[in-house]
Amino acid sequence: MTRFIKQTRIEAPAQAVFAWHEQPEALPSLIPPWEKVRVIHQTGPISEAGSRVTLRINVLGPITVDWVSEHHNYQAGRQFQDTQISGPFARWTHTHRVIPIDDTHCLLEDDIDYALPLAPLSHWVAGWMVHDKLTRMFDYRHAQVLKAFSGEKN
Repeated sequence: MTRFIKQTRIEAPAQAVFAWHEQPEALPSLIPPWEKVRVIHQTGPISEAGSRVTLRINVLGPITVDWVSEHHNYQAGRQFQDTQISGPFARWTHTHRVIPIDDTHCLLEDDIDYALPLAPLSHWVAGWMVHDKLTRMFDYRHAQVLKAFSGEKN
């Protein structure tokens, strides 16, 4: 089991930050511009268990993979999960949490449990690269949420 966790303190109420993630435009705004990823299809909101998102990602040059994730474990105002149904990982479950600190602050947490294909060999060979990529990606995502609540334009 490999885990990646990113936490950021947000100066906004937890309910507001969670509601922001429920908007249809939230996912596209969280994709870093340097990543070659497109949202291909969404079947429903994150609140609907079994709703799916299909992303098309460039894995190497012109080679693409469709990444299909299914939403579940929705807890209004607190968390939701997406689990890879098919895609580049051997296993991927991403828990999105918004944890209240007080009435005007919360903690945004992304907790990912994943495995690379051909593990454990792939973790020895490429694990550090995947961890670095996740760090850059989630630094960007958390910065986007911070911007959304700071009044800055994206």
